Amino acid sequence: MPPTPPRADLLRRWFSVLLRGLHLVAVIGFGAALFGAPLDHLGGIDRLAAAVTATGVAMFALDIWRKPGHPLEVAGAGVLFKLLLVGAMMFDGAPRLTLFWIIVVWSVLFSHAPATFRHARLFR
Repeated sequence: MPPTPPRADLLRRWFSVLLRGLHLVAVIGFGAALFGAPLDHLGGIDRLAAAVTATGVAMFALDIWRKPGHPLEVAGAGVLFKLLLVGAMMFDGAPRLTLFWIIVVWSVLFSHAPATFRHARLFR
């Protein structure tokens, strides 16, 4: 039987799972709002963009807590790029749909890329 991970690791893991779920809800809501779904009861498209940003930043912070060198890896730089694009969507509504699809494709490519690529160091 494998050893039980320390309590802090379990809490961090479950917090990460919760954040990831909230992030997906925010992304789906934001995407639906971009396509015209009536989601005013959720605060509108700007609030949904803020929720995507907040949950994304929180997940990134957890990744950095777990692995401080994460921002210096390809995956960490990719997350920073996505956060910048989401930030741009919060301030300029014109390119939102295009940026949304760039972020979706970027996310899929990075999440399914080989670990050797995702965790490669940018600066040796």
